[in-house]
Amino acid sequence: MKIILGSQSPRRRELMAGLDIPFTAISIDADEHYPSHLQGGDIPMYISRAKAQAYADRIQRDELLITSDTIVWLEGQVLGKPHDEQEACRMLRLLSGKTHQVYTAVCFLTSDGVVEHFVDKTDVTFKSLTDDEIQTYVSRYRPLDKAGAYGVQEWIGYVAVSRLEGSYFTVMGFPIDKVYTLLKKYL
Repeated sequence: MKIILGSQSPRRRELMAGLDIPFTAISIDADEHYPSHLQGGDIPMYISRAKAQAYADRIQRDELLITSDTIVWLEGQVLGKPHDEQEACRMLRLLSGKTHQVYTAVCFLTSDGVVEHFVDKTDVTFKSLTDDEIQTYVSRYRPLDKAGAYGVQEWIGYVAVSRLEGSYFTVMGFPIDKVYTLLKKYL
């Protein structure tokens, strides 16, 4: 079966490549708006399914499409990708000294319409950050393409994350161990 990773994320592509299983990475243009009543893990689940459905009419026989989405959830609020550096700093100030949840959902779609999906959650605790640390991180790493305005694999993860309960890879945006477990059914 030909595996297609429907993701622009360099982190997802890197993690998938680490499995040493051939795959093709593509970009999927999908509407990432979701119903306002959704909470927590239901949000990335909805979006990852929307990404799969946006490609469904193009999937070929013997192809498996994998899509994914990640959100940061803090006290009942979604922290998506920041629009600018100011918003990134605001998000990191909100996360500073608190525990938040990272939800990553993954959807598998086959040419015969079979859909399998799951959502994984990791609790992440940040130490308190100074404004200078936040500003330095945002200006140096420009985390505008990351949910919650941070990448756990970057400097901020080294200095701010004091505790993880769950998968590190879920926080990176792709719970690769769970992806592999599901993928084995198709290989």
